[in-house]
Formats: sequence, structure tokens, C-alpha cells
Amino acid sequence: MTNWLGEAYLWVKAAHVIFVIFWMAGLFIFPRYLVHHQEGLGDPTEPARWEAREAKLRKMILTPSLVLVWVLGLMLAANIGMFDGAGGMGWLHAKIALVVLLTGYHGWMVGYSKRLAAKKPTLSPRTLRMLNELPAIFVTLIVILVVVRPF
Repeated sequence: MTNWLGEAYLWVKAAHVIFVIFWMAGLFIFPRYLVHHQEGLGDPTEPARWEAREAKLRKMILTPSLVLVWVLGLMLAANIGMFDGAGGMGWLHAKIALVVLLTGYHGWMVGYSKRLAAKKPTLSPRTLRMLNELPAIFVTLIVILVVVRPF
């Protein structure tokens, strides 16, 4: 399947980068929403507002971007021969492993927002703030893998 995208390759690559940016923007802001949601649990008017905001963010940005990142990324991987057994793909395998972990983080945040909606927080706001840094670490490593291709 190598080079099956032909001239569309650069367009698919551009779309992939665009949706990565959208997804990362959502991954950066969603934990902040969770912090504010959790801190507002004592105010009867706040939780419903945060639940609505979180739902919109998931529905309009996070989930569609996640799906498109995966679809477009797998198309790009197939185009460069990952599924044909091409060599020199260690960087890509590492990148995909990090994206799998980020996808798990995304899922965890959605689950935690549902816990907050049920008024059952399990983490401190400080811990949520620290978890907010994970996407930055992961995207840094992913960019290094894609640009430098160290292995």
C-alpha cells in the first residue's frame, strides 16, 4: 500500500496536523474545565454549567478531532509502508504508542467528567492541574519523534 495516497498525501498530512492541533487544544483546556467543575460542586448553579461546557467541548472538538487524527494518521502510516513491513519505522511505532496513551488520557478525562456530574470527585484540584501537563509532555515527545526520527 506504499504511496497509495499519491498526490493527496500532502493534503491528508495537512488535515492530520490541523486535527492534531484541535485535539490538543481540547486536551489542554478540558482538565481546566474539570478543575473548575470540581471546585464549583458546592455551588448549586455551577455544576450544570460545567457539565454543559464539557459536553460541548467533547461533542464539538475533542471526539471529532480524536477520530480524524486516528483515521488520517493511519492513512499516512499505510502510505509510508507501515503495514507492508517497511523498515526504519521505530519512530512511528513509538509515536503511535504515545498517541494510544493520549487517547487513554482523553477517555479517562471523559470518565472523570462523568464522575463529577455524579458529584463523586476522587482527585484534588492540584492533581487535576498536574494532569493538565501530560498532553504537553506527550506532544513534545511526539513532535520530536516525527521531526527527528531518532530510530
